[in-house]
Amino acid sequence: MDYIAFLHKDRGSDFGVSFPDFPGCITAGRTLEEARRRAAEALSLHIAGMIEDGERIPDPSTVDDVVNDPAIKDAVAFLVPARLERTVRVNVTARESQLDKIDRLARSAGLTRSAYMVQAAIKQEAKLAHRPRAKRLKEASA
Repeated sequence: MDYIAFLHKDRGSDFGVSFPDFPGCITAGRTLEEARRRAAEALSLHIAGMIEDGERIPDPSTVDDVVNDPAIKDAVAFLVPARLERTVRVNVTARESQLDKIDRLARSAGLTRSAYMVQAAIKQEAKLAHRPRAKRLKEASA
């Protein structure tokens, strides 16, 4: 899947890249090639973050969709391939009461059960990674 990117260049500056489908996803490069390469990296990282957060990935805009976008003024549009990670289905065994609780929490967070469980696991791992090494070793051996 390819997304439209806008390449901007002001006199005395690097080449800037922005994405109309992903506000806030921007990058730059000293050369055209560096900007193109960084655009693909920035888009992939941005999409990966959205997936981790359980956000919906937008369908790519068409040229007709962005022709009146003010950001296209003095910019060149080009396509950047999105490297979407493959989703894998897994089975999880849990008590019915646990699934009911997970479903309630997921609904209150505006997420699916799967997105909630993945997000919770990633947050827990991040929390554990910030603990002092000695404490993590002690917990792991318990």
